Amino acid sequence: MSSYAAIDLGATSGRVAVGTVSDGKISFEIVHRFSNDPINDPNDGLLWNWSKLQAEVLIGLKIAAEKYQLKSAAVDSWGVDYQILKKQMKHQNAFSFGKFFPIMDERFSESGTMKGHYFHQDLLIARKVFENNPVRHIDIGSRTDGFVAHVASFRQIEIFDIRPMESPVKNIVYRQADLMQLPENMLGYCDSLSILHVIEHFGLGRYGDPIDIDGHTKAIDNLYLMLKPEGKFYFSTPIGPQRIEFNAHRVFSIQYLLDILGSRFRVDSFSYVDDVGNLWENVILSDEQIKSNFDCIYGCGIFELTKLAE
Repeated sequence: MSSYAAIDLGATSGRVAVGTVSDGKISFEIVHRFSNDPINDPNDGLLWNWSKLQAEVLIGLKIAAEKYQLKSAAVDSWGVDYQILKKQMKHQNAFSFGKFFPIMDERFSESGTMKGHYFHQDLLIARKVFENNPVRHIDIGSRTDGFVAHVASFRQIEIFDIRPMESPVKNIVYRQADLMQLPENMLGYCDSLSILHVIEHFGLGRYGDPIDIDGHTKAIDNLYLMLKPEGKFYFSTPIGPQRIEFNAHRVFSIQYLLDILGSRFRVDSFSYVDDVGNLWENVILSDEQIKSNFDCIYGCGIFELTKLAE
C-alpha cells in the first residue's frame, strides 16, 4: 500500500488530500480544507495570504502524516506561477492578462509523440514515395495533416475522399469520390497508390458511405484497376483478431489480408506498429507470425506491394 499527499491551492479555497494505491485500486480522502482569503495590499492590490496558506498546508500535512505513511507530497503550482508572473508584469506594459487558460499536465509529459499507427505509417510511406519517385501518386482518404502533408512537401499528390474538401493547398489535387464504385476514366490511372488506415471503414457508414458488408473488397478491386501493372500499392490497416467494431472500423487478420491481396499483388515489404505504438520495419511474414498477427490485438499492418503484370 502506497499513500501520496496532494495540495490543491484554488482561487477561493485549498485542500490537502491523500491518495492511496492498494491491490490495484485507488482510494482518495480529503483530510483538510481551508479558505483562501486574499489580502488587500495598498501597493499591490489583492494578494494571496501566503503565511496563512503555508500554515494551513502544514496543518493538512500533519493530519495526513498521522493517518497515513506518506511516500511523497505534491502541490498544484498553477496559482503560484500566476502570482510570480503577475508580480513581474508590474515592470512592463506590453501585455495584460486575458482569460485564464490553465494547462496543468504538460510540464510532466514528454516533448512530443513519436509513436502510434499514424505517426509511423505516414512517415514510412512518405519516405517510400520519395525514394520511388512515381510519375503520378494517388492517395485514398489518408490523413491530410499527416501523410498527405508529408508528400505534398516534396511533390504533387492527388487525393480521393468521399467527404468534401474546401482547403486548396499547393501540390494537393482533390477529387471527391466513393471508391466502392470505380470513377470514370480511372483504369490504369496511376503508377503509385496509397490507402493508409482507411480500408477498414468502407461500407460501415461512418463517413456517410452506404452500408455494405463487402465495401472493403469492392474498394480493393477498384484500386487494383486504377493502378498500372508493376505499380506500387501502399496499404495499411488495423491488424489483430478479425472483427468489426461497428461503426468505427474493421480489424483484419494478416492471413485474411494476404488472401485477398496475394493473387494480384506481390508483397515487397511488411512492417507493423504494435499495440504499444512502436514500429517494426521490414519484418518476415513467417507462418507463426501470420497466425498470431504478431501478437497484436489492435496493431497496424503496413504493406508495400507491387501490382502483378496482367
